[in-house]
Amino acid sequence: MAGGTASGTGEEDKVDHYAVLGLSSGEEGASLSLKQIEKAYREQSRLRHPDKRPDDPNATADFQRLKSSFELLKDESRRREFDARLRARRDRALRDSALSAKRRKLAADLDERERAAAAAEEGKEDVFDPAEQAKRREKEVASQLKREKEAFQARKASEKTGPPSTSTPGKEKGEENGRTAMLDKERLLKVSWERDLGDYSAVKLRELFERFGAVEDVVIRTKGSKKRGSAIVVMSSKDAAVTATHSMSGSLSNPLLVLPLQAASNSSPARSAEPINPKLGNIVGAGFQDYEASIMKKLQKANEKRKNM
Repeated sequence: MAGGTASGTGEEDKVDHYAVLGLSSGEEGASLSLKQIEKAYREQSRLRHPDKRPDDPNATADFQRLKSSFELLKDESRRREFDARLRARRDRALRDSALSAKRRKLAADLDERERAAAAAEEGKEDVFDPAEQAKRREKEVASQLKREKEAFQARKASEKTGPPSTSTPGKEKGEENGRTAMLDKERLLKVSWERDLGDYSAVKLRELFERFGAVEDVVIRTKGSKKRGSAIVVMSSKDAAVTATHSMSGSLSNPLLVLPLQAASNSSPARSAEPINPKLGNIVGAGFQDYEASIMKKLQKANEKRKNM
């Protein structure tokens, strides 16, 4: 059958049988009834019969195609297959259209990026333009000359004012700091006693020395002789240290030997090097310890005499 032959060819997939009969395609064509299809076929047969078109060489083929489309559409199963193929064809066309639109957008974006890159390259060319470089170089040279001129004028101005002062503030400040450190040492007293006769605590020493002035600190020496105790007493002023040196003797049962860690000096630099007590100022190291021991023995003997009286 002609209809069967047409349906078996690949050309049938490209033919819209509804359109061949002059009917609406797509979902509208799929909803048409058989009577509507037969009516359309009869109308098209009268119009497209070869007898009506004797001068048209394609009239017979066209009429045969009309008949084949009608044969397919009036067969319910073949019509369902055709509707399915037609629907798939429409979906594929929609996908292709969407893909084409996406491709067109991608192409447009690519063109835009290329134009932006080209514009950026043109901007770079402007930056590295030889004329612009020459202008910048001229400005840099002018700035350098200006700085050199200002430096030269500053040197000339300093030469007119005369040679710099020979005073050395740093040295004077160092000497002043040295004198301050010396005065601080003059407030330190070394105190010693015999442990066999009793021991002195920091609190007790503070109480004794506060009679001559404020005491900033008392440090008991933990190292040294086990028989002899010693401490460093820091007085608040040089005068208090001098008074304590000449007046402090401790208790009668356990006398204290009080010596300045450094002899007191006057504010005058010429006299500051001379100790108040030459005998004490020259006693250092082992000699100081021997002197200290002899004084302690004398104090002990004096204490024993007072007890025997």
